[in-house]
Amino acid sequence: MGPIEEKLDLESDEDISFVLSPVRSKVHSFDFETTIVGSHADVVNSRALKRILMSPLRSIYIVLIKAKINLLLVFGPSAIFLHYFTRNHEWVFFLSLLGIIPLAERLGYTTEQLAFYTGPTVGGLLNATFGNATEMIISIYALKSGMIRVVQQSLLGSILSNMLLVLGCSFFSGGIANHKRVQKFNKAAALVNSGLLLMAVMGIMFPAVLHFTHTEIHFGKSELSLSRFSSCIMLVAYGSYLFFQLKSQHNLYRPVDEGRDDEQQFSDEEEAPEITYWEAVGWLAILTSWISVLSAYLVDAIQGASDTLNMPVAFISVILLPIVGNAAEHASAIMFAMKDKLDLSLGVAIGSCTQISMFVIPFCVVVGWLMGQPMDLNFQLFETATLFVTVLVVAFMLQEGTSNYFKGLMLILCYLIVAASFFVHVDPSNGD
Repeated sequence: MGPIEEKLDLESDEDISFVLSPVRSKVHSFDFETTIVGSHADVVNSRALKRILMSPLRSIYIVLIKAKINLLLVFGPSAIFLHYFTRNHEWVFFLSLLGIIPLAERLGYTTEQLAFYTGPTVGGLLNATFGNATEMIISIYALKSGMIRVVQQSLLGSILSNMLLVLGCSFFSGGIANHKRVQKFNKAAALVNSGLLLMAVMGIMFPAVLHFTHTEIHFGKSELSLSRFSSCIMLVAYGSYLFFQLKSQHNLYRPVDEGRDDEQQFSDEEEAPEITYWEAVGWLAILTSWISVLSAYLVDAIQGASDTLNMPVAFISVILLPIVGNAAEHASAIMFAMKDKLDLSLGVAIGSCTQISMFVIPFCVVVGWLMGQPMDLNFQLFETATLFVTVLVVAFMLQEGTSNYFKGLMLILCYLIVAASFFVHVDPSNGD
């Protein structure tokens, strides 16, 4: 039995070795594959790390360096330097204006980038909101300083600038760039905005009429109480409008389809966001903060610049400040119109007017109420009449649902008349 057992043991050992040999080969091949997969993962991780490290640098280059208008950014720190070392008000004023221009334009750019991730309706609302951030910040600083007339006139000037200058330049440039076809936009959405603007005119007109007809029950107090009550009503109306626009009847605000689906898809494929969603959100916060800093120095220098340059404060507030504050809307609205996207242009220009008249102005009245400042809706007779006529002119321009370069030219010429009127206008609250 001994030799037989030894033979069986040898055969069993050979069988075991035969069985284990492929297992060992598989183990060796698995180790080899593991090393390959591990090295590939290291390469992928290193590339991802490089992307994470390079993404902020690329974002800084795109937002702060790439655009030529960013050359004006140096004027912001220069204005702050002159404010503390020279007290030269006119230079501080103009350098602050020049420093805010690229910030407002970059604010519009980042809002446009954010609109790629939110859609056209919300994108137009974001453009109008952050485009008005400059005016809102300037207004709060002026209100804090007790410069109520500057707040009223700058917000009025923003409405006039958007309705006449921004919309006019959009129609004009869009009509020139697309002269071979008629440009169309959503007439229903435009009429809703026109109705809201007329409601805002009504809210602003009644306190002025009450004041100038001397029919108040309590002189000075009834006008202020009516303004605060009307402001709360206008805020409710604007909130209802946002719900109507975004949730209830959002189909009403879809862009007009002119049967150019292939061209639209091709243009959409060409356009892509240059920065990520969270980078756009971060830049919005940074740019808004820097604008608020410069706005404080700008407001402090307004009166000194007016005295030194012998220029009416009304002209500075109604014409110069809104042109700077509306730089973002101006650039983006013209760009959209030249790309035959008039619904976006109207969302920026007319949407901005609606937001200022129905939200920003009532909001400033409520903020002034909380601050103890008598901010009201009495914009004086001349300013109220100018706003009323402007809203009527624009409403007539929008009722057809089409645009051309001649309509744009008429709106621009109307704005020149308004600018000349405020240059020779003496604000009655400042005396002769």
